[in-house]
Amino acid sequence: MKLEAGQKAPQFEAKNEKGELIKLSDYLGKKVVLYFYPKDATPGCTAQACDLRDNYDALLKAGYIVLGVSSDDEKSHKKFIEKQSLPFPLLADTDLKVHEAYGTWVEKSMYGRKYMGTARTTFVIDEKGVIAEIIEKVDTKNHTAQILK
Repeated sequence: MKLEAGQKAPQFEAKNEKGELIKLSDYLGKKVVLYFYPKDATPGCTAQACDLRDNYDALLKAGYIVLGVSSDDEKSHKKFIEKQSLPFPLLADTDLKVHEAYGTWVEKSMYGRKYMGTARTTFVIDEKGVIAEIIEKVDTKNHTAQILK
């Protein structure tokens, strides 16, 4: 089932880069930017993370919490955060439970080869835990502008 704006955001828990358990319910009362990306330290994912980093103050001022999610493990996230000076947590979804809840683990195709991977998608969740917006066509270099528009 595909999620849509206006639906309650699926609850989840996953560990961040420090091994701490993060739950969506921890952020009730706050607006959350939950962004799914394919892989730490790849060009598009780095551009997206750095755009969010460079505009982090504007996101905070607008009342947003930022959480990144990929299937990479905690160690990979820690390295990526340190290398790019990211000010927000990255969640390790190695068992793909969060991806599956949000419908972001999909069949992809490259050079005619089919494989499973992460659909780069951002969910903007309101203070009541409802999906306010889903950004499916993410502009990695201008992602904050898409969120704040």
